[in-house]
Amino acid sequence: MDIGSHVFYVDERGIQHHALVTANWNITEADPNGSLNLVYVSDNEAETDQYGRQIKREATSVVHETKQSAHGRYWFRENEQGKAFSEAFKS
Repeated sequence: MDIGSHVFYVDERGIQHHALVTANWNITEADPNGSLNLVYVSDNEAETDQYGRQIKREATSVVHETKQSAHGRYWFRENEQGKAFSEAFKS
C-alpha cells in the first residue's frame, strides 16, 4: 500500500470516511491487509479554519476490516465492501 493511497476508514461511530494512507505497518505480498495510519477530513462543519475543513489524524495503526471484530476503527479498499454497521451499536 503506497503512501497517499485512497482507502475508506470507518470510525468508532460506524461513519465511513475517505482517507489517505500516511504510513503502512506490516503490509506485505503475503499479508496485504496490515495496519495503516490514515488522515481524513473532519465531518464536523465547526472544525473549519483558514485552510478549510480540518483533517483528523487519530486513525493510527488501523487494522483492515478482515482483522477487526468490532463495528468500527477499520479500513477497507475501494474495491471492497465495508461491514454492515449494526443499529444496536449506534450511539
